[in-house]
Amino acid sequence: MTTKRITVALGDGIGPEIMAATLSILEAAGADIAIDTIEIGEKVYNRGFKAGIEDKSWDILRRNQVFLKAPITTPQGTGFKSLNVTIRKTLGLYSNVRPCRAYSPFIRTKHPKMDLVIIRENEEDLYAGIEHRQTDEVYQCLKLITRPGCEKIVRYAFEYAKRAGRKKVTCFTKDNIMKMTDGLFHKVFDEIGSEYPSIEKEHWIVDIGAAKLADTPEVFDVIVMPNLYGDILSDVAAQIAGSVGLAGSANVGETQSMFEAIHGSAPRRAGQDLANPSGLILAAVQMLIHIGQNQCAEKVHNAWLKTIEDGMHTYDIFQEGVSTKRVGTRDFAKAVIARLKEEPKTLPSANYPEEKPLNLIYKRSAQKRAYKELVGVDVFVQEDNKNVETLAARIKKVLSHVPLELQMITNRGVKVYPDGFDETFCTDHWRCRLVAKEGSISNPAVIWMLLRDLVTAGIEVIKTENLYLFDGEKGYSAGQGQ
Repeated sequence: MTTKRITVALGDGIGPEIMAATLSILEAAGADIAIDTIEIGEKVYNRGFKAGIEDKSWDILRRNQVFLKAPITTPQGTGFKSLNVTIRKTLGLYSNVRPCRAYSPFIRTKHPKMDLVIIRENEEDLYAGIEHRQTDEVYQCLKLITRPGCEKIVRYAFEYAKRAGRKKVTCFTKDNIMKMTDGLFHKVFDEIGSEYPSIEKEHWIVDIGAAKLADTPEVFDVIVMPNLYGDILSDVAAQIAGSVGLAGSANVGETQSMFEAIHGSAPRRAGQDLANPSGLILAAVQMLIHIGQNQCAEKVHNAWLKTIEDGMHTYDIFQEGVSTKRVGTRDFAKAVIARLKEEPKTLPSANYPEEKPLNLIYKRSAQKRAYKELVGVDVFVQEDNKNVETLAARIKKVLSHVPLELQMITNRGVKVYPDGFDETFCTDHWRCRLVAKEGSISNPAVIWMLLRDLVTAGIEVIKTENLYLFDGEKGYSAGQGQ
C-alpha cells in the first residue's frame, strides 16, 4: 500500500481541538497517510480572501485530492462566500454522503432502530447563490436544477445502495409545487431507478417525508434529495439519531473528495477541551474507506463504538445512569486509542472488507436537442402603484406596435390580472406575461423592440425571461391561481 498524501485544515473555534484528537487516533491506528496542512477560514477571510481560502491552497487540494477539514467560521455579511459551498462546487464534489445511525442504549434517542444514509446533491439548487434585489420590496434567489446534476446524484445514490447492501432508495422532492425543477429531479429518479430492479424505490413529497423521517426514521434506508432539503434534513436526521455532534460526512466528486463533521465551529466552546470529536472521527473513517485503507477504518470505527459502549462520553451526550465517565476532547481520543484492538459487544461491529471507493465518472445521457419555439416573454417590472388595471393599460398601449398581447399579470406568482381579487396582497414587483399573437415569434428582435418601447413609456423593466416551447412542450410555469 502506498502512503496517501492528504490535505488537512484545522479550522476555527473547536476545529483545532477535534482535528488534533482525530489525527492522534489515525496515527495510533496506523493510517498510512502523509499530511499537508493548509489554513482556511476566519483568519483568511480577514486577510481579504472572500471565500476564506488562499490561491496557493487550491494547488495543494487539487494535487492531493483528499481533504480532511475541520469546521470553520464564516463572517457575517454579503461580502463573504461560504467556503464549504465554494470548495464543493469548484472541485465538483457533487455527492454529500451522511450516515445517520442510532447508538441506543448508549446514546439517548427515541429511534433506536434508526440506520439510514442521506445522499444530498451538493452543487446546485438554491445553493447556486444567484441572488438579486430587484425592487425596493422584493429579493430573488434562483433555484437551478440541471439534468446532469440530477443524473449524477441519483446514480450515485443507487450505486451506493447497491455496494452497501442497502435495500431501498427514497427520493424527496416538492414537485407538486415546483413541477419543473423538482419535477425533473423526480423524473430522473424514476428513469435511473428502473435500471436497479433489485432495489426498492419510493418517492415522498418532502414535507410529509420530513414528518415521516422525524417520526419513523427506521422505515428509510437511503434517501436522495436536492441540495437544500438534504442540508436541512441530514441535520434533523443526525440529531434525532442521537446528536449532530456524532455525524460525519463525505463530499465526493469524480476525482476530488472532502471529509468533515457536519456541525459548526462552536466558537463559544473553543479552547475548553469540551468538544466532541466524534463527527470528525467518523468522517475520517469514511476517508479511510475512500482511500482504500479499510482495515484501518474498521479498527478506528470499532474502537470508537467500544468507547461509546463503555460510557466514555463528552458533555453533549453524557447522561446519568448510562455514561460511566464524562471526558473532554483529549481524553475521549485517548479512550478510543486505548481500544484500538477491541470491538463493541452490543453495537454491531464495523466491517468493511468489500467496501471500495465510489467515484463515479459521469457519462452524460444521450439527449437530442429539442426544437425550441419562442412564444412570448415574461417581463418583470417595478411599479409602486398597486392599481394593476392602470399598469395593464400602460402595457397594452405599448403593445400596439409589436405582435404580442398581454395574457396576464402576476404578483409573487399569483394572477392579479385579468380577474384578480382585491384580497390578494401585492408588492412593487409584477410579472407581465406577453405572448405571441400568432403562435410563435420568428424574429427574437421583437423582444428588444418591446423592451425599448416599454422603457420609453416610463415602465421600469427589471428582468425578462423568454418563453419557449421545447418540442411543443411548455418550458415555463403558469403561476399560482391559474
